[in-house]
Parts: sequence; C-alpha cells; structure tokens
Amino acid sequence: MAVRNTAAPPTPWSRNLAEAQIHETAFVHSFSNIIGDVRIGANVIVAPGTTIRADEGTPFYLGENTNVQDGVVIHGLEQGRVIGDDQNKYSVWIGKNACITHMALIHGPAYVGDNSFIGFRSTVFNARVGAGCIVMMHALIQDVEIPPGKYVPSGAIITTQQQADRLPDVQDQDQEFAHHVVGINQALRAGYLCAADSKCIAPIRDEIAKSYISNGVTVLELERSSKVSSNSLGAETIEQVRYLLEQGYKIGSEHVDQRRFRTGCWTSCKPIEPRSIGEAIAALETCLRDHSGEYVRLFGIDPKGKRRVLETIIQRPDGTVQATASFKAPASQGNGNYNSNGNSNGHASSGIGNETVEQIRQLLASGYKIGTEHVDERRFRTGSWQSCEPINSNSTNEVIAALEDCISNHQGEYVRLIGIDTKAKRRVLESIIQRPNGQASPSRGQSQKSFASAPSATATATNTRLSSEVVEQLRQLLASGYKISVEHVDKRRFRTGSWTSTGQIQASSEREAIAALEGHLAEYQGEYVRLIGIEPKAKRRVLESIIQRPNGQASTDSQSQKSFASAPSVTATATNTRLSSEVVEQLRQLLAGGHKISVEHVDGRRFRTGSWTSTGQIQASSEREAIAAIEGHLAEYQGEYVRLIGIDPKAKRRVLETIIQRP
Repeated sequence: MAVRNTAAPPTPWSRNLAEAQIHETAFVHSFSNIIGDVRIGANVIVAPGTTIRADEGTPFYLGENTNVQDGVVIHGLEQGRVIGDDQNKYSVWIGKNACITHMALIHGPAYVGDNSFIGFRSTVFNARVGAGCIVMMHALIQDVEIPPGKYVPSGAIITTQQQADRLPDVQDQDQEFAHHVVGINQALRAGYLCAADSKCIAPIRDEIAKSYISNGVTVLELERSSKVSSNSLGAETIEQVRYLLEQGYKIGSEHVDQRRFRTGCWTSCKPIEPRSIGEAIAALETCLRDHSGEYVRLFGIDPKGKRRVLETIIQRPDGTVQATASFKAPASQGNGNYNSNGNSNGHASSGIGNETVEQIRQLLASGYKIGTEHVDERRFRTGSWQSCEPINSNSTNEVIAALEDCISNHQGEYVRLIGIDTKAKRRVLESIIQRPNGQASPSRGQSQKSFASAPSATATATNTRLSSEVVEQLRQLLASGYKISVEHVDKRRFRTGSWTSTGQIQASSEREAIAALEGHLAEYQGEYVRLIGIEPKAKRRVLESIIQRPNGQASTDSQSQKSFASAPSVTATATNTRLSSEVVEQLRQLLAGGHKISVEHVDGRRFRTGSWTSTGQIQASSEREAIAAIEGHLAEYQGEYVRLIGIDPKAKRRVLETIIQRP
C-alpha cells in the first residue's frame, strides 16, 4: 500500500515544498497522514490513524526504532524551535527508541529524548522531555523541561519548572515496560512489512495450509519437522534479537525436554557472544537444530542490572516457533490417579499440594465450578488477571490435570484457583496456587480471598490480623447496609494519591468480610491498604480508613482515616478537630466563596528551596468533610510543613496560601 505522503503547502511563512524522508526499513501505514518535511529514521513504525503535519512548524525528526501509535497527532507552531541531538533546529524532535502511544499529542516546539515513553492521550507542548522519561496516561507537559529519567504519573499537570524538578525517578519496572513496548512494536513493524511482501508471506501461508488435516485438527507434518533442523528464524525473533543487541543486552538461550518443562529445569545452550546480528542468529539456529523436539527459549540479559528481559519461547517440541496460549502438555502428564497425599501416582513431583487438592475436593462436593486465572508480575499489581482454559468437569483428577496444565503453561506467573457458585453467579474462593518465585502451595490465610461459605475457604476468618477497631468499623458498616471495598497503593504512588481499587467485596456475613480483607492485606504486603465504606443509595463514600502501611502497621487510628458520612464510629474523630479556630474560619470562608481547596507539604530540607508537594484537590461536600480530610493530611505528614491552599476555579489562581503545621 502506498504511503499518504504530501508535500508541505505554500504558505505566507514558507514557500518550502519539502516532502517526507522515510527510511526504507520504516513502516508507515497507508491510513496515516505525513505532510511536509518529516524525517523518519530506520525501523520506525507509524501506525494507522496517525497524523504528522510539518506544514506550520517544520522540520520534524523521528529517530530510529521509535513507534508512533494509533491516533497520535504531531504538529508544530510557526514560531519556536528546539535543538535536536544533531545540534540543528527542529519544530519537533523525537529521539531513538521512543514510544508515542495511542492518542498522544506532541505539539512543537517540543523535544522528546531517547528511550522516552509518552502515555495514552498525554500532551507535550512547548516542552522538553529528557531521555529515559516515563510519562503516563492523560498527563500535560507544558512550558517546562523534564530532567532525564523522571516519572510523570497519570493525570499529572506539569506546567512549572518547580513541579518538573520535583518529579520522582523512573523505576526499573517502568523501564522494562517501555523496552517491552518497543520490542512489541518492532515485531509488528516486521510483521506488517512481511505481510505486504509476497515473497515473505507466501511461505507462511503454505506452512499454515500444511498444518491442517481434513478434520480441522492442527498437526505438523514430517516435512515441517525436517525444516526445524535447518531452521530459519522468523522475522519477529530476528527483530527481537536486533533490538536486544541495539539496547546493549547480552543474548542467551536455554532448552528443556517435555518432562523437565513442567518443573522449569532449563539447561543453557552454548554461550552467545556475537559480534554481529548474523552471528547471534547463527548461534540461535544451532541451538534449535541441536535440540530439535525440545522447548527452546531466547532471553536478553541486562549486564548492569544482572537480570533477564524479554524472555520468549522460540521453539516447542511440535516444531512451532511461537508460544500459543492453547498449548497442552502431553496427556500422560495430566491423567494420573491422585492418592490421599495429593500427589499423582504418575508423577510424584506434581506442583499442586495436598491443601489445594483438598480445596478442589470440597468445592466440587459443594456443587461449585472450578476455574483458574493467571497474571504476570507487572499486571499482578493492577489485578489484571486472565482466565486459563475453562474447566468443565466434576472429576477431581481431571480438574487437577487442568490446573497443572495452567501452571505449566504460565511458569513464572501467578496462578490462582477460583471457586464459582453458578446459581448465585459469584465467586466463593480465590486462592493463589503458584507464584513467580516457584512457590506453588501458599499457606492458608495469606494468599486466598474467601467470598462464601465453603468450609475450607473461611476457616481463617477467626485468626484475624485486623485490629479490633477495624473489625468494629467493618461491623458498623455492614450493620448500616453500606457496601465495602478495598484500595491499595505502593509507596511511590501514595504521594500522588493514585490508589487502585480491588473491587467491591461480596460478603454475606462479617466473617466473610474479615476473611476477604485479610486476603487483601496479605496480597498487598508492603503497600498501603485502605478500607472503603460506600452508601449504595447516594453512591458516595462514608469512610476511607488506612488499615495497613508499608512498615507492617496493620491497625487503623483516627489519624489515618477520612470520614464522609454519618456512620457513628467513623465520624467520631471529626469533632475532635486538631485545626485551630482561625484555620477552620479560613476554610469556612473558602468553601462559602466557592473556592477549591488543597494541601501541600514539604520536609525541613526542601522547605528552604520552596519545593512543596501537592496532595491533590480535596473533594468535600461539607465543612466537616473538609476538616476531616485536612486532619488526615496533617497526621500523614507529621514532622513536615503543611500549608492550606485556596484556589479560584474560574480565574485558575491561588487566593490563599497559609502554613497550618510546622515541624
């Protein structure tokens, strides 16, 4: 398909009719619009629906390996330029290995450094974003320079240099995610180019045609098996190798037979020390050829962090070179008869413990259905679980075999067992049975959430880790007919208030609610966890109470909760205000004037430089709620300066700044 590439139009400010310069290895979708002097480097991918217009501000530069995703708009002003890494002037400069993700807006004059990530619907205007920065979703970066290696949280509005200088550093997991996105888009670029090339796509179509027989079941013929011995790596794998080498990573490969695959006992192939991508590919093909009929996986090694990145299976025993979610272990590995200790007679090294077998037996005996879910470490923190293959069986042995399949197919991930009440259409049990560190049978009460009356699932409710005060709050919420839920956040995002909800807790009794809360506390150890009370009719919160902190403190007190409504035990602290009468009067006047209120804090060291940190706008519908919220901030930042801010929402300016707490 031809690229829609248009010359710059003649205008009062420019008679330059320059056209885009697109490197031959780049992929620019025909449903994107490229206008004017746009210089697109090697291995760039420009997705459909993208508009890159150098018709006012010009020129634009997109560095090699950068991906510009669907719906992105890149434009520039007639006036204003940035200095690119080549020391020339540009309206928009985007460096190497950058990710400009879906619906983002880059409006010149703008500079985006190498290895930076601009999240969905975020805007960069008249700004410089340094190398290695991570800008999350729905953020605004305007009139500032973001130092290299900084993290901009979702929804942030960074319009002053003081805000930019206070941003936290990017963490390793954030960098790994950005590298992963680049790798994925490089594979897509290679795939799109292959799909448009008849010489590339024809062999793949022939291979697919040969993989089917008349009954529709996929098989790989002997001819395909013979091809593995002289294997030519696919385009996606070659692009992954190229990306790893360009990022300075080492390359490694491992193999394992079918029997040891279930236990994760991988063996390294010969070390790969390539001087070129050709040597790396040759070494990988040798490993595939030497271990035909086995699993082979490719991985990158970060020599600085001494950790693995982009671990991918590139060969399976049946000869396929792409991992598929529908892979099933051989039947002989999942059909053994289980004895009383929970191990299979067919293979005593089963990863499922006798406690899990007992849970399965009790769930089936109670008429519940069984399900399984998995999630990797990155998505585990957001609770984005994915279902394994459905289990439609009432046989303990068959259910255990299906569980083992899910575990073996998702090694290095979390896997959990689900009990489902089909009549009530709700879950009665969630129990993690595998963790990335290899732990396959968690201790009871630390990794499971209990929702209903399955005996084995609720047995831990009496051994509560919750304080008596939290239990009393929970009791009053349930007695008043309120709904309850839980939110959690790690230390870094706690300062920006970016809490993540685990969803509403479905509990028919106090005991079930306590068990569910304990499950959340164990699930998010090392994080802040707070209890939420919700009035279902008014659809508003009546309680926010922190019940766990990263230092292990699991009990709540009057200094860590925000009260919103009239639950007796919940609002008792609001009347014992720590605010002075003068501050209360200021607050009353701000609210009466229709002003917004927020709070900022700073420690003693940064107080001298004026580097205050905002806790975000306080959402309060009454004076009482506002006082409770401010008291919560005072308690949260004891030993720091805290000041009250009043904001005129129409004029978008501050009308009050007053310090209400000192160290």
